[in-house]
Amino acid sequence: MANARAHRLSVDDWIQAGYAILAEEGIKALKIDRLCGRLGVTKGSFYWHFTDMASYRSALIDAWGQLLDEDRRDFGRPTDASPRERLSQMMTSFINARQWTLERAMREWARTDEAVAASVRAADQRVLTAVRQAFVDAGFDAEEAALRANATFAAGIGFLHLSGSKPSERGADARERFLELMLTR
Repeated sequence: MANARAHRLSVDDWIQAGYAILAEEGIKALKIDRLCGRLGVTKGSFYWHFTDMASYRSALIDAWGQLLDEDRRDFGRPTDASPRERLSQMMTSFINARQWTLERAMREWARTDEAVAASVRAADQRVLTAVRQAFVDAGFDAEEAALRANATFAAGIGFLHLSGSKPSERGADARERFLELMLTR
């Protein structure tokens, strides 16, 4: 049975299992045995898809970057939404159900792995650019927009870490009040 299932597993199945382990237990728990146990397969299945743990981790990093790009692809595009609506959508994307625990886990992993840190920095830069543009569109000059974008981004990361075990309605209210404060002149 394990052999039959192993051949049906895709790289994405392995990636999703890794994300689950990362989000639930952190990078130290990300081991081949743990992955195989989660998927109910042998190590042979792992090695069918990946050369070693380093190549698997590389695939995780690449897939996370692609996932972020998918979730945030509209950030830099022109839209009819007001700057406030765009900022609210961006903050909400940080802690959506699909991302919020994984986002925290990847940021934690980035503290000890330069490849992950580079991926996080690149994703952060794309978000910061879009946030800064929203403040410019709201009527702030470039310098003020950059200052507010950095503060909003930092607060978004803070909201992410303060959100507890799952996002709450109360947290959403706090984020909206924060945006109101940041958009006030």
